[in-house]
Amino acid sequence: MLLTATVAVLAACVSPGARLERAARAQGLVRRVLHTPVLPLVVHERPGEKAADGLLHLYLGGDGRPWISSSLGPRADRIARDPTPSRSVALELMAADATPAVHVGRPCYHGLHDAPGCAPRLWTRDRYGPEAVAAVAAAIDRLARERGATRLRLIGFSGGGTLAMLVAPRLSAVTHVVTIAASLDPDAWCALHGHAPLSGSLNPARLPPLDPSIAQLHLAGERDHNVPPELIERALEHTPWARVQRVPGADHRCCWDRVWAAVLGQLGH
Repeated sequence: MLLTATVAVLAACVSPGARLERAARAQGLVRRVLHTPVLPLVVHERPGEKAADGLLHLYLGGDGRPWISSSLGPRADRIARDPTPSRSVALELMAADATPAVHVGRPCYHGLHDAPGCAPRLWTRDRYGPEAVAAVAAAIDRLARERGATRLRLIGFSGGGTLAMLVAPRLSAVTHVVTIAASLDPDAWCALHGHAPLSGSLNPARLPPLDPSIAQLHLAGERDHNVPPELIERALEHTPWARVQRVPGADHRCCWDRVWAAVLGQLGH
């Protein structure tokens, strides 16, 4: 009984970020810190991998845990000291992708929350702000040059999809943007859930649409109550060349792995 209780306590003490790192190592991925001119971020990559025929997939993870709920109710939430999630859907989908790929972490996540330049606003109200967008774009540009990539596909889960839409215009090599359960109109998402507006963030729905030369595929879970399909469709009303695909049985986090091979097949080579 004592041993069981001790194991339970130790398991509870493992940080969410540590659990994610274990999952990355299990996939044979190596963690690397990239110091961009703006903010630092962590990438997970397969050692020695280069772009195949110039093609590289960049997986962008979600918002993680910006807030910690308190026992005083939903309006008494506290800002998390470390927003790193314990699980990355983007990382899991990358594991099923045979194309050369890199998992691009969010600025100041993965243990970098105390790094110079990092502050809680960067994972709360400014999570899609100019600094975060510039840091992710700089990191992807560096990764592309290191691997000789001339064609980039940005693949973002949840808030990572929001960032993918904001980063794409800054990188001339982007040919595709694929989002999974992504809030493409953060203002509408905040209003839906009664959250305070993300006052320091950019909103893809309020910016010019991506150039039609960039193919867009936006996956929406039929059972997703966090980012309902209707929210995604309304955000793209004035972008007729963007494709929205509803996925039966999928909610915000569940079951995307079941359709991922078919989605990659749609993208081709």
